[in-house]
Amino acid sequence: MRSAVVLLSGGLDSATVLGLARASGFRCHALSVSYGQRHLAELEAAKKIATALGASEHRIMSVDLAGIGGSALTDPQLAVPEAPTAGIPITYVPARNTLFLSLALGWAEVLGAEDIFVGVNAVDYSGYPDCRPEFIASFERLARLATKAGVDGASLTIHAPLVQMSKADIVRTGSRLGVDFSLTVSCYQADSAGRACGKCDSCRIRAAGFAEAGVPDPTRYA
Repeated sequence: MRSAVVLLSGGLDSATVLGLARASGFRCHALSVSYGQRHLAELEAAKKIATALGASEHRIMSVDLAGIGGSALTDPQLAVPEAPTAGIPITYVPARNTLFLSLALGWAEVLGAEDIFVGVNAVDYSGYPDCRPEFIASFERLARLATKAGVDGASLTIHAPLVQMSKADIVRTGSRLGVDFSLTVSCYQADSAGRACGKCDSCRIRAAGFAEAGVPDPTRYA
């Protein structure tokens, strides 16, 4: 059984990716990141999801992106938008996925794993530049250039199986895999119990995905 590092935020997409990696026969080492986000409910959700989906290990690593600021997800002085906005929204966290993938890459190299899974999506999403296929392809090239494993010939691969899927398709896929979506937290401003606001961009996209998929929405709202 090959090992893989799976980035697990605690949300719907990353839970589905963990389910896909497990179904593909990988021994999954789940990685969550405490990056200074305004709520920690998603990390508690990630712990439950990792256990429910049979991850062989789950680690939480820390990066201080709150120290950088510039995002409504890390700076309590910035309001999370509750209506659609033009352009890249203020919920974008500078360099977040680059740093997350870098942590995953380092752990994968220590594990001797050649596969990293990430739940980025470029169809039903908020327009973040680090969720696009070209970013994933570029990071994969970097991974092969910047590591001893890559220089020694390892075929390091960044898997982004959801990147071209609609949110409805992701919901259907997760449901087929037996993902318990009631454990997941997607809201940008969930309360301490993990209950969603129902108003932010992430909540709107998630609710529309369940509705289009025809799957009952187990989201808990404040």
